[in-house]
Amino acid sequence: MKAPRLSVAPMVDWTDRHCRFFLRQISPRSLLYTEMQTTGAILRGKSEQILDFDPAEKPLSLQIAGDSTSAIAASVRKAEGWPYDEINLNCGCPSDKVQNAHFGACLMEEPRLVADLVKAMKDSTSRPVTVKHRIGITGHGVVRESYEEMAEFVSLCAEAGADRFIIHARIAVLEGLDPRQNREIPPLRYEEVYRLKREFPHLCIEINGGVRTVEALRLHTGLVDGLMLGRAAYEDPFFLTVAEAEVFGTPPSHVTRRGVLEAMIPYFDLWEQKGLPAHKIFRHMTGLFAGFRGARRWRQLLSPPYTLFRPMSGILTAGMRLFDDETLDTTLYRPKPLPRLEQTLPVVEL
Repeated sequence: MKAPRLSVAPMVDWTDRHCRFFLRQISPRSLLYTEMQTTGAILRGKSEQILDFDPAEKPLSLQIAGDSTSAIAASVRKAEGWPYDEINLNCGCPSDKVQNAHFGACLMEEPRLVADLVKAMKDSTSRPVTVKHRIGITGHGVVRESYEEMAEFVSLCAEAGADRFIIHARIAVLEGLDPRQNREIPPLRYEEVYRLKREFPHLCIEINGGVRTVEALRLHTGLVDGLMLGRAAYEDPFFLTVAEAEVFGTPPSHVTRRGVLEAMIPYFDLWEQKGLPAHKIFRHMTGLFAGFRGARRWRQLLSPPYTLFRPMSGILTAGMRLFDDETLDTTLYRPKPLPRLEQTLPVVEL
């Protein structure tokens, strides 16, 4: 399987369909992911709320979490009714809630079970099946954080038919750290992911973790098959324009912030007709003007207490009036130190 050269990580309560539609206006080629969906939610929940998406979001991967081969197979078969580009198994989330349900990163303790899950998924779809995981885990009396243990995990999943591995280059600490701390405290161990690719050149390996600059993007060039961005894509979405240019080896796209907002206006209007509260969409857009004069006022406009607009897309028109034409029409990505969004909105990178 050919790896997507750039993707945007799944994130609970963040990469819903509205976030993905917005990001697609900025990044036309990157692979996007759904939020993690459990087998229970897929099999017993409302399909139109869980699995529906706009065709504009493609290419799109559905991320599933579970520990039962029968339930995961049934979930994949149910998802066959939607045109996802691939199905991804979550073996990376370290949260206590996910551990208590016996899926996510804790499954790395049981590589043969994960291999069985992969096989069940492969037997249920003709689409690619991928695995997102950590380089290892520790906690609750379990220590599996050596390179050799990761290689064993990957080998068993590959034998079961996994088409690609997306590896967060940190261990997951299963007790004592919350999800945010698990993204920051365990050190990045990129060399182990590089080594895996060297020793298993036939496998498709994508790397994830800590990439927030163009220099960091270049660090991985030629050493792995693909790169996944996490928080950088959410805190400063326009970073995706330079990331795509760097990774795909093309000039930066001609995406402008005015163009993005104009594309979002009919989307707002469509969802207003369906009764969706406006903040469900614009909460994903607070970082659009990061690094530009007026960005703080833009974030305030899109933050509680919310100003009411009729139609609700009027918030975008009002927002455009905060900026001059040069800012609205530039294709420039202008980085600067960013505020920590997780201080105001809980997010969990998987």
